[in-house]
Amino acid sequence: MTDYLHDLQFGSFLTPDRHHPDETVALAVLCEQLGLDLVTFQDHPYQPNFLDTWTLLSFVAARTSTVRLSPNVANVPLRPPAVLARSAASLDLLSGGRVELGLGAGAFWDAIVGMGVPRLSPGESVVALEEAITVIRQVWDEGAPGGVRVDGVHHRVMGAKRGPAPRHDIGVWVGALKPRMLRMIGRSADGWLPSLFYLQPGDLARGNAVIDQAALDAGRDPRQVRRLLNVAGTFSGTARAQLDGPPEHWAAELAQLALEEGVSTFIMATDDARQLQVFAQEVAPAVREIVGSAREVAADVPDPGEPIREVAGGAPRGRGAVPLTRTALSVRATPPPTPRGTSTVLDESARPLGPTPDPERGYTPHEQAAGQHLVDIHDHLRSELEQLHDLVDQVAAGMLGAAEARSHINTMTLRQNKWVLGGYCESYCRVVTTHHTLEDEGVFPHLRRGDPRLAPVIDQLQAEHHQIHEVLEQVDRALVAFVSAEDGMPELRQAVDLLSDTLVSHLSYEEQVLIEPIARLGLG
Repeated sequence: MTDYLHDLQFGSFLTPDRHHPDETVALAVLCEQLGLDLVTFQDHPYQPNFLDTWTLLSFVAARTSTVRLSPNVANVPLRPPAVLARSAASLDLLSGGRVELGLGAGAFWDAIVGMGVPRLSPGESVVALEEAITVIRQVWDEGAPGGVRVDGVHHRVMGAKRGPAPRHDIGVWVGALKPRMLRMIGRSADGWLPSLFYLQPGDLARGNAVIDQAALDAGRDPRQVRRLLNVAGTFSGTARAQLDGPPEHWAAELAQLALEEGVSTFIMATDDARQLQVFAQEVAPAVREIVGSAREVAADVPDPGEPIREVAGGAPRGRGAVPLTRTALSVRATPPPTPRGTSTVLDESARPLGPTPDPERGYTPHEQAAGQHLVDIHDHLRSELEQLHDLVDQVAAGMLGAAEARSHINTMTLRQNKWVLGGYCESYCRVVTTHHTLEDEGVFPHLRRGDPRLAPVIDQLQAEHHQIHEVLEQVDRALVAFVSAEDGMPELRQAVDLLSDTLVSHLSYEEQVLIEPIARLGLG
């Protein structure tokens, strides 16, 4: 696990939509008002449905005063590096030092060639981009003697005058995935800017290792390379997948990326104002709190001047990487409440308990948070279940009044109450089913691979998922009877009570046997 100790930053990745230019600019202004650090725009000069990115950045710079701006990422094949350098420096001077420079080697070559540029192979693109970075840095180095001299294969700039220098040291961030480009980042760039939605498991760790080694080989400190990440997802009431859930689910996952993968800048790809607001005002502060707390409790922080060390597997570790303090597991399973008088369908006496935890093992703050995450998800389900019981009680009271009044209006209100309850129950049952499906298809295989001793526990949990599904079907049948009959409330109440007793028993057991393995192995 590597934390390069960079300050955390949060930004937006917006579409330069030419059909709604006022809305695009308004979103950028909103990002500043929300307190985001950075606003970025795609750069596809061959795309007629997009505004020109540099023109848009200049316009947005004039409409804002604090937020930093960058292309994400500038299409270098279509933007000569000497001209791009002067454009970036000029805008940095005009904006008060608020420009960063994301660069890309070009991805859509048919469209690029259609704009009149010769096609490059992937290997040639790497060479061309590194040459372009050299040109850009020489243009900015206004005080160096002589003119710009880069006698490259793809970029030959022989004697251009230097300047202007930007107001601040503009960060050169490169969007890339392949090893040759990653090595170039380690040698020459200030930041790595991939997109999470294009990455496979392990890509960040592998990419960091390649960049760090290339930086060391070039005599650089790996901490000179900021790790940025474009992210996208959905805010929802229940944690369902990666970056799909409530703000606290997002915060836990982004904090993990910061503490374990070294990511320090998170850029959300969305044009939805509400999502930007949640990201800026709920997710970002929570990530800062989690990471700040973890850094505070980190022990044995290396001195910045000490030599860079090697870690397990030979992967380089940047000076300042934080080995997080490990403490005893403090997360506890929630005991089930007193049953509501039903006989659960689960055979609680046959439940295996799984392997005994190692009493000598400690857990980092992030590992503790992973175990707590399971409890948090279950707390949401338990809370919703209590709301379901409250709603049943309210509808039951309404039925009594409507039956006594025997008026047409009260009857119609009663029918409405029944369908409101039915919709709520069906929604809740879908949430439970989705939660179990995610565990069955994602978390459980990961845990089974990570510790084969968990196989009996996982088999039991999956069997109970099927049993709970049958109880949910009973609730559904009771709902049908409740809606169509005057005396359906007892059956519905009994079905909901059975669901409650069965589900809370299962959730408690699952926490008892999985909190420690999830803390130790992660969620997959």
